[in-house]
Amino acid sequence: MSLTVEENCTTPVSKRKHLVQRTGILFLTYLIYASYHISRKPISIVKNSKVFIDCEEGNSTTLGRCSSWITEINGMTKDEATEYLGLLDTTYLFSYAFFMFVSGFVAERMNLRHFLTIGMLMSGAYTFLFGFAHIANIHSIWYFICVQIACGMFQSTGWPGVVTVMANWTGKGKRGLIMGLWNSHASVGNILGSLVAGYFVNHHWGFSFMAPGIILAGMGIFVLHFLVPSPEEAESGSSVQNPYKDLDEKYCLIAKECSDLEKESQDKTREQAIGFFGALRIPGVVEFSLCLFFCKLVSYTFLYWLPNYIHSTTSVGAEEAAQLSTFFDMGGIVGAIAAGLLADKSGKPALTCSVMLTMTLPLMFLYQSLVSSLCPVSAVNGSPVNDSCFKWNVLLLILTGAFVNGPYALISTAVSAELGQHSSLQGSSKALATVTAIIDGTGSIGAAVGPFLAGWLSGTSSWSSVFYMLMGANSLALIFLARLVWNELREKKYENLNEVRLGENLSYSTFS
Repeated sequence: MSLTVEENCTTPVSKRKHLVQRTGILFLTYLIYASYHISRKPISIVKNSKVFIDCEEGNSTTLGRCSSWITEINGMTKDEATEYLGLLDTTYLFSYAFFMFVSGFVAERMNLRHFLTIGMLMSGAYTFLFGFAHIANIHSIWYFICVQIACGMFQSTGWPGVVTVMANWTGKGKRGLIMGLWNSHASVGNILGSLVAGYFVNHHWGFSFMAPGIILAGMGIFVLHFLVPSPEEAESGSSVQNPYKDLDEKYCLIAKECSDLEKESQDKTREQAIGFFGALRIPGVVEFSLCLFFCKLVSYTFLYWLPNYIHSTTSVGAEEAAQLSTFFDMGGIVGAIAAGLLADKSGKPALTCSVMLTMTLPLMFLYQSLVSSLCPVSAVNGSPVNDSCFKWNVLLLILTGAFVNGPYALISTAVSAELGQHSSLQGSSKALATVTAIIDGTGSIGAAVGPFLAGWLSGTSSWSSVFYMLMGANSLALIFLARLVWNELREKKYENLNEVRLGENLSYSTFS
């Protein structure tokens, strides 16, 4: 990333101007990715509602059959229908994972404002078309699968787009706490998406998709007119003469900084983007990528199947189950901020992730036991009763969401940024997009595998098997971080030893 004169020559005027611009970009990119997540949530709400699929309860002699908006599901048993519906999630997520790598390549080679605008407009259009099937009376599973594939393709534009814009404006020095706060856009989007989809689901499930689609497309139009992808474009595209230009130049000359900073800028413009295998050789990229594979597997399984789990294992209605599942996302906001803060304080992101992943294991086991047998949520006419069991469920949902999403948020933002600026790159600033694509692309494959396995296990076995799968994935995430945790602890040991030796040397010098 090349640096502009205003960013490098840090005059009082230019610093204030850049701070205002950077704050605006942080807020705008937050809204952009929250909008992406608003449009991703409806499928997990609608597929659980009786207006989309209604299955009879079977008995000892007959199997309950299902009737569904999708023609191919009519007449299936509940287990078969659940597994079949999982195809909608799987096609979207595998499409998203595949096109993530393509989007990262394209994003580096075109204007990011146009790139994100196209992605948001097309994502909004295909989300709208999913819900339009209700108005057009379309019942074929192949229509929905094709729409989901297209949605996955255009939704993949979001992450590489906003991360690159963030990198252009913030450069190096990203802090875990700031990125943790910024990364809460996913949880906020999930909450808003659940509320919007849940509001319409029982009355007109098509609007559960059409409304988020309109929101995303409208945000795309806003981006086209107001997003400035980089400080360089802000300067070159400005038609207003800066009245402080002479003052800024004199300030830089007096400080004798401009020539050195201009040379640095010229050196940076000659940098070449790092290759795929070159990025893999950066220490920590492979380990964190594999860890994120299993972290996103767990997180996205909750994202897509938690409302279904609550609805199918309790008497809570579909709309109310969607609202109850938002507590998991609220916990995710807290977890992302806490993970960033702990990583900042300790300087050990792998250890931070490992501690949170370890805490996730008993929390998932306790939540599954609580819902299934110990203290299930009771409901009257589909609405949960606000008793002690309800409060325990809410508390465990928040805690589970915090510890599940904390490592996922930390790795996909602050850790990716640090690895993209690793010392082995010798100052290159063009590795961030490639590293981010590798780490988040690998994680997105896990995000596709998790809901598929959950649909298969819940249809052929039981929900207990789903939670055992999630705990196994969580354990594998811990294993892949083991070497990095050991290195961080060993570095701390050497730091403490050097401090002791330095203290001894100072004491010896004083008395001698």
